Amino acid sequence: MNVASLAQALPVGASRRWQHALGATLALLAWVLLLYRESAASMLSIWLRSDTFAHGILVAPIVAWLIWRKREALAQQTPQAAPALLALVLLASLVWLMGELAAANALTQLALVALLVLAVPVLLGRAVARCILFPLGFLFFAVPLGEFLLPQLMEWTANFTVFALRLSGIPVYREGLNFVIPSGTWAVVEACSGVRYLIASLMVGTLFAYLNYQSTRRRWVFVAVSLLVPIVANWVRAYLIVLLGHVSGNRLATGVDHLLYGWIFFGVVILLMFMVGTRWAEPEPEPGARLAGHAEGAPLHQARGSVAALWLTAAAMAAITALPHLALWARGERTSTAPIQLTPPLELRAPWAPAQGALPAFKPAYQNPSAELNLGYVANGSVVGLYLGVYQDQGRGHALVSSDNVLVPSKDPHWIVVSSSSKSLTAEAQKLAVRASELRSADLGGSTSPKALVAWQLYWVHGTATDSDYLAKAYAALYRLTGQSDDSAVIVVYTPQGEAGQGEAALAQFLRANYSAIDALLQASGKSGGAGKSDQTANAKEGSS
Repeated sequence: MNVASLAQALPVGASRRWQHALGATLALLAWVLLLYRESAASMLSIWLRSDTFAHGILVAPIVAWLIWRKREALAQQTPQAAPALLALVLLASLVWLMGELAAANALTQLALVALLVLAVPVLLGRAVARCILFPLGFLFFAVPLGEFLLPQLMEWTANFTVFALRLSGIPVYREGLNFVIPSGTWAVVEACSGVRYLIASLMVGTLFAYLNYQSTRRRWVFVAVSLLVPIVANWVRAYLIVLLGHVSGNRLATGVDHLLYGWIFFGVVILLMFMVGTRWAEPEPEPGARLAGHAEGAPLHQARGSVAALWLTAAAMAAITALPHLALWARGERTSTAPIQLTPPLELRAPWAPAQGALPAFKPAYQNPSAELNLGYVANGSVVGLYLGVYQDQGRGHALVSSDNVLVPSKDPHWIVVSSSSKSLTAEAQKLAVRASELRSADLGGSTSPKALVAWQLYWVHGTATDSDYLAKAYAALYRLTGQSDDSAVIVVYTPQGEAGQGEAALAQFLRANYSAIDALLQASGKSGGAGKSDQTANAKEGSS
């Protein structure tokens, strides 16, 4: 927004106050962006590298344009600081601190945008904020959110595609998100989930509803339609892509064509949605009509408080936004200088003993651990693999819970996840919740029956066990906030599936007998010297599959 141009549109009496208010607001926004530059840079990097969130680059210019459209209405208001709203600034700052301690980018980015938005009502007042409420809310579309929807969207897409193919008379064999039809093998991966269509449709649909409707009800209805249409359209798109590939002998709708046809189809659907929505468009009131209820020359809002109070409020918000950084500075890095000692837990309860080369070729896809091992144990003919990935002094790119850390990547050439569920068991009076997954060989077309594994996964955070990503993040943040370490680990046990639940029985028996030994190993890791990281890696590789 051009500050000089806005000042020209203001009443003469309010011009000086607006100049101070806009100056304080711009200075405060610059201060917040400087303090939280790492969170802002992380958002920018995601916009630049991710097709799903590339729209984030356009959000700020759109917000500026939307505010500029309201310049005449803003000119009728007189800015007035609202110090009472500083409580919300403190809350947003604490949320950012928790997100930083938990290495949760989404939380820190949401808190940053919330701080930028709160600067308007805090310094310019509630009346000004109400006038540009939609542009302020629209700024949250800059936050790269939505990947948590991937598993459910992928499941829905696979369900509809398989249902529609069978309805079309095409036989389908399905395992998880992978399925085989007579003409070939298909898989529903992240790009097939439709999340990028959903996010793009929601953003442009929300903007369309705001610009074309005056009724709150119509706006919400169209926003709901912009959510529903891309989901259903993606189901149809996935079905048509597979059908086109099938009838063309896989000459069409594969490779680059697959994505190209998807975007063309999505563009046509969105265009039709807007064409239909335009039929119920409501014209925007003329600028003079908005002010009809006020006497000529009478101010719409009388200011209370001085310019000095405005700058004091700005200084108070600047101080509050600096508190999380002061807390991090006071806490210090607290990084451990001792190498991590992670050796195999040798004293396991009978009858479990180390296995010699009997493990299947499997390793969970956890990136950049501080230390890891992948070993096997055998008892009564059952072979169980144990993977431990330890994370200490977590941060961006080095965190236990992240989108890069999964049991099996969607494009893994060796294994696919067939099903997932939650289970619980008791190990030495401690109740454990685990995430249970069934894995099968990715080679579904082999001449022999595919190999299958059962894998149980849980997180260990400073002695606390959980199977929840969110709780693992929260525990790590809480421990760091209270001055303790954020030592965390992922524990994965896996075994051949066998028959009649043999695999699950073996995993349950292994954890009940040996979880205390695993816990003791993790408690001791990093607390004493010993072998360096290179030695540990060598030890782990000797026993890994």
